[in-house]
Amino acid sequence: MSRPSGRSSTTIILYDLKGSYGSQPWAPNIWRIRFILNYKRLRYRTAWVELPDVESTLYALGAPPSSYRSDGKPVYTLPVIVDPSKNPGKPLILSNTANISEYLEATYDSRPVFPEGSRALQSLYAHYIQEVFAKPLLPLLVPLSHQQLDHRSQTYFRAPTGLTGPPSSATNQPLPPGPERERQWLAAKEQFDFLDTILAKNVGDGNGIVAMGHEVSYADFVLCSVLMWIKQVAPHDGWSRIRHWNAGRWERLWEKCSPYMDNH
Repeated sequence: MSRPSGRSSTTIILYDLKGSYGSQPWAPNIWRIRFILNYKRLRYRTAWVELPDVESTLYALGAPPSSYRSDGKPVYTLPVIVDPSKNPGKPLILSNTANISEYLEATYDSRPVFPEGSRALQSLYAHYIQEVFAKPLLPLLVPLSHQQLDHRSQTYFRAPTGLTGPPSSATNQPLPPGPERERQWLAAKEQFDFLDTILAKNVGDGNGIVAMGHEVSYADFVLCSVLMWIKQVAPHDGWSRIRHWNAGRWERLWEKCSPYMDNH
């Protein structure tokens, strides 16, 4: 269980998606925030939301939209946090993974996830993980994420980041057949292999496991959130193979991040 922060004993609320198999977190963008909360030893609790109820719940809460569609309609997504520590009568409500990460780092700075001078490089690393590294995994993990939801939530599912609305074509696609699935895993492995060569440059100046050399940071939580997604929705076909890739580098990263995997 997370320990209280030295700065405030007031409980933060993290809004997260509920899967059909109970309250098992799996969405990677939400895991980024969960990792930060655990790493900073902040007191928080999870409010579980069914996917069809995300928009109405966040609107009633007064949460700001995460973005706006081209027609100007607001889009409500998770994660969202409510932090009453500064003003219990009017708690701060934040949406959008990047905004929440920045807020938590600025407000609870005793255990930084962005060591001094690293914010630009870590932000670039996070962009690479989300926009390049994870792309080959989408045809494999999006259908599996869809399957994890109950029927009511499946009709609203668009993406593993909590968007609501009509299902996308990617969501409606079944898992690729055996040979195509293996080709997709090989494409994913190319990204893992590339990242392996980059992290190996830290050997000598660090342990070669974490992005900043010795201690875990935001960049590692971004990558481990993807590993968490794989492990939760594809434990046998995905995590069972990835954990052994690159001489076990990814399992060692998992172990480095494991002290910050509290789920409550």
